[in-house]
Amino acid sequence: MQRRRLLRTLPGVALAGAAGCLGNGSTEGDGTETPTPTATPTETPVTDGPDGVYVQSYLEGMAMPESGMAMGGDYSFGLMLVVPHNFWTVTGSDLSHHQREDSQSVHLMVQVWDDETGVVLPESGVSVEILQDGETVSEEVIYPMLSQRMGFHYGGNFTLDGDGSYTARVSASPLSAEPMGSFAGRFDEETSVDLPFEYNQALRDQMTVEELDQSGDPGAIRPMEMGSMPIGIAAPPEELPGETVGTQRVDGADLVLKSARNELAGDAGAYLYVSARTPYNDLVLPMMSLDATVTREGDSVYDGQLTRAIHPDLQYHYGTRVDSIEPGDEVSVDVVTPPQVGRHEGYETAFLRMEGATFSV
Repeated sequence: MQRRRLLRTLPGVALAGAAGCLGNGSTEGDGTETPTPTATPTETPVTDGPDGVYVQSYLEGMAMPESGMAMGGDYSFGLMLVVPHNFWTVTGSDLSHHQREDSQSVHLMVQVWDDETGVVLPESGVSVEILQDGETVSEEVIYPMLSQRMGFHYGGNFTLDGDGSYTARVSASPLSAEPMGSFAGRFDEETSVDLPFEYNQALRDQMTVEELDQSGDPGAIRPMEMGSMPIGIAAPPEELPGETVGTQRVDGADLVLKSARNELAGDAGAYLYVSARTPYNDLVLPMMSLDATVTREGDSVYDGQLTRAIHPDLQYHYGTRVDSIEPGDEVSVDVVTPPQVGRHEGYETAFLRMEGATFSV
């Protein structure tokens, strides 16, 4: 998928791409709503959210340093800063709450993508070392995360040593997902870049937070529009290669099952794959473990794991080659492990107790 097509999938206008500009706060639920800001606190509120996907309680302004983008090896990197967040990490189906601390200065986020296609690259271990005057201030392996405004990214809370000039040294490991198509043979080496930024009052003025009246309602804040920095939004099913078998919603996640009979299938009869995304905004849901069974006239003709993979046109997905897919076949997809990504508010209770889905071809 070329970047121009990826950017066309961005729903609505949210952030104009300039540092510190707030979006319009639109949400997508059963109907389009516009949450009303009610205050501008200096930190993100602590909420006890409802089950499922819901409108988060705040709308944050984000700072994007002027020198906060760079390429290293096959990767492009972008740096973003917001106020420190509460967030949740996932182990299996269990959540761990990470409470922000008063000593923390910023929630630092890193986006990693392929420059030619604009495809966001999950499943790379990303670490950040914060330097000041050549000395290490803080060093962390940051978490793979999902937020309503940023989609998939890597992030964590950091403590800085007061105002001044800093450098974020960002390192990325080879992808764990299988690169396919023109991605084959790429993203297989560790690389790092230095992203300088200033921490001062001007930057803090950009990192605003506004509470939203629609907090807790079903729906989601629209993703930001980031200019040349893409967001991991899954393509509409009709734009993905192959025939759409169907879409099933499982614990808030939409699982789109496709069958392709082109070069993706190789010597096999078909390439069967699942594109998993959030409701409302179709943000890519990575780092799941899925099994699939194909049954024909009561007999199993395929029973195995779907491989986590990434392709310029399919983006991040879960797939396998099968001998054939025929009308009348039944395909069962079993969620062995839900998305192993940290969550910002609004997603922390969704995509955890995921059962399977059954499709008829």
